[in-house]
Amino acid sequence: MALGAHDAFAAGRRRGRARRGRRAALSEINVTPLVDVMLVLLIIFMVSAPLLTVGVPLELPKTEASAVQDQQQPITVSVRADGRIFINETETPFAGLSPTLRQMAGEAYAKPIYVRADGRASYAMVAQVMASLSQSGFSSIDLITDTGGPSSGAAADARAPGAGGPASRR
Repeated sequence: MALGAHDAFAAGRRRGRARRGRRAALSEINVTPLVDVMLVLLIIFMVSAPLLTVGVPLELPKTEASAVQDQQQPITVSVRADGRIFINETETPFAGLSPTLRQMAGEAYAKPIYVRADGRASYAMVAQVMASLSQSGFSSIDLITDTGGPSSGAAADARAPGAGGPASRR
């Protein structure tokens, strides 16, 4: 038995499909604009992140110590390979180091001071700067290094708890 073109059952099926096709809600989310925005933001942050590091250009020595987490804005003392000393970004003679830092810190001798020294700077110069800071009354003096350097020789799992923390001198 063949169905005719005017069969009520066949026509109902065709009409039902047509209705569902026009009125059906879109159940897929278009994520292409979201991905585009995220990629643009990623590129912006990748380009701007290296520009956020402020200071005197140095080659910091590499160590295993992890980064120091601190809430206060520190004062940075940089020692270049040629022995020149900078407080934040201002060059300062060694004789003016202590008075300038006392003036900047005011009564806040607990304010953190980060000492950044070029890896090629003389050990004597770095030691003199740190001794001058200590004699000036500052109690929080941290030596800043770059992470990912050569091992200290101790196995990572054989270290005592708390070892391998931030490199600091207090």
